[in-house]
Amino acid sequence: MSDLALISTQDGTGEAAMAAIEAAALAPTTKAQYRKAIKNYLATGHKLTDSEALKRYARTLPKSSRAFLKAAVGRFASAAVNDFKGGATPENVQAVQAAVYRLEALQGAITVEQSKGSKAHSWLSGSQVKRLLSTAETLRDKVALGLLVGAGLRREEAVGLRFSDVMTLPHGDAGRVVLNVTGKGAKQRIVPISKPLAADIALLSAELGNEGRILRNARHGRTGASLSAVGLFGIVRAAGEAIGTPELAPHDLRRTFAQLGYDAGVPLTQISTLLGHSSVATTQRYLNLDVDLSATVSDFVPYV
Repeated sequence: MSDLALISTQDGTGEAAMAAIEAAALAPTTKAQYRKAIKNYLATGHKLTDSEALKRYARTLPKSSRAFLKAAVGRFASAAVNDFKGGATPENVQAVQAAVYRLEALQGAITVEQSKGSKAHSWLSGSQVKRLLSTAETLRDKVALGLLVGAGLRREEAVGLRFSDVMTLPHGDAGRVVLNVTGKGAKQRIVPISKPLAADIALLSAELGNEGRILRNARHGRTGASLSAVGLFGIVRAAGEAIGTPELAPHDLRRTFAQLGYDAGVPLTQISTLLGHSSVATTQRYLNLDVDLSATVSDFVPYV
């Protein structure tokens, strides 16, 4: 079998790509973006294994859409490469090798320029956090905001959290309540939470029962099985508008958790661990620590 014939066993319909995306350890919202990127490309009538068509199409996309397509194609190509290598025999090894080269070329067909320099990030002050929490109309909304700003969780982590993930570890006389969080790549981490947040979660548990998701949707007086990431985004936006920050996003609350902790003297390595970052360097970029807001050049320029 030739390399082209071998590649033709991979899809032009997107089935293999969708299977690779579904099998990946990714957040549901990320998988949805990857699936959308693949479907939009296939709607042009070209095959996913056509690197030249893929390259031309990618050039027409905005940076964010191009990045999703590149990542989605990468998942597909990596899975296909593994399948081919696993099925290699002395008789087809040359065709497999050629097919692998072609699939690897797909991953380089789409280029995404990386942002350089530093970007100003947004976070809330302690007083703004108090005002934000006070806007919550329900206990569920307050806990939803608390999991983001009081535990530094990502949106997907917050909506996926279950009552069984809340536990008390031995610490002092009363112990310490912690969250057992499953983050990106199915990596788990322990996040200690404050007594007030733990108390609100306990109240919500008494209201909903001690099983299932902590955050659930509520419509027409009925409580559903779970709250979506989009629903959580809506809660944050509504609370942000109430305190005069209408563009507030869930990630801003996660960043607030990190910034307030850093300002209070919590070691950067501890903050990095609590956020689930792969390295302290990621946390440093996250907080814009290379910019000193207390004293800078403009303070000494005689602008009147």
